Amino acid sequence: MTPETLKAACLALNGAEETFPFNAETSVFKVGGKIFALSALDAEQLSVSLKCDPELALRLRAAHPAITGGWHLNKRHWNTVRLDGTVPDELLLEMVEDSYDLVCARLPRAERLLLDWPGNRRSKEN
Repeated sequence: MTPETLKAACLALNGAEETFPFNAETSVFKVGGKIFALSALDAEQLSVSLKCDPELALRLRAAHPAITGGWHLNKRHWNTVRLDGTVPDELLLEMVEDSYDLVCARLPRAERLLLDWPGNRRSKEN
């Protein structure tokens, strides 16, 4: 996956924005003011840190050497994925969406409604 594709995938999600609160090199993708992805898109070795369900995070790390505990983040809730071609793009896109969904699920209901977050529709169907 290219840096451009990763950035586009993050920004394609409803209400997502790119910010640079730490430095000019680190793209921080947020929804509702909360971080769901971090990446130094211009780095020689591209990687992205994504929020993840703790049990799933452990399974992903066991299955993929390129997925490790979040670098400088709470390793229980964050994974860092080295984009070296060993993690399928489809899986990475699912991980981006899962990270976004975890953050959206914790936003106030009014903010989720403004985002037209699909999770609102899923919870109404149950």
